[in-house]
Amino acid sequence: MCTPQLWHASFSGDWKPEVAGIDASTAKSRSGYIVSLQGCPLIWHSKLQTQVTLSTTEAEYVALSQSLRDTIPIMNLMQELHDKGFTGASLIPTIHCKAFEDNSGALELAKTPKMRPRTKHINLVYHHFRSFVRDSKITIHHVGTLEQTADIFTKPLDQNLFLKHRRLMMGW
Repeated sequence: MCTPQLWHASFSGDWKPEVAGIDASTAKSRSGYIVSLQGCPLIWHSKLQTQVTLSTTEAEYVALSQSLRDTIPIMNLMQELHDKGFTGASLIPTIHCKAFEDNSGALELAKTPKMRPRTKHINLVYHHFRSFVRDSKITIHHVGTLEQTADIFTKPLDQNLFLKHRRLMMGW
């Protein structure tokens, strides 16, 4: 089972007014996510998004979409291994991804396939995973901001929160 899938984005987290006029990248949001299998991190990522997003909801949704571009091929590989008989005690036959989101707007956008005037510009690029949500192969769940482990990749944390997230992510 491919869980948990955690991601987070800091909306324009590197924006600095003193250099914004000469460095447009300060307006970009940072995405961070972890893809784990049986509690073991397989992929982790922290990088600036390639485009400037217009809201926190859009930045979070872009992070969700990008993380699922890494997750869906892993799910397909696990399903193919299962179908070919490569199952063992450590492989669970049901391939499912559980994704966690702390932004209610991105959560609603991911779960409800309805276009809104303020979000239609992201339709083609970032809705690629909706068929997986519709077929219940991926479920999206709300997680509290203090419980968002992927924050470790997107913002400075106090020592206690950093240690808590590191323990959840790595087991130490």
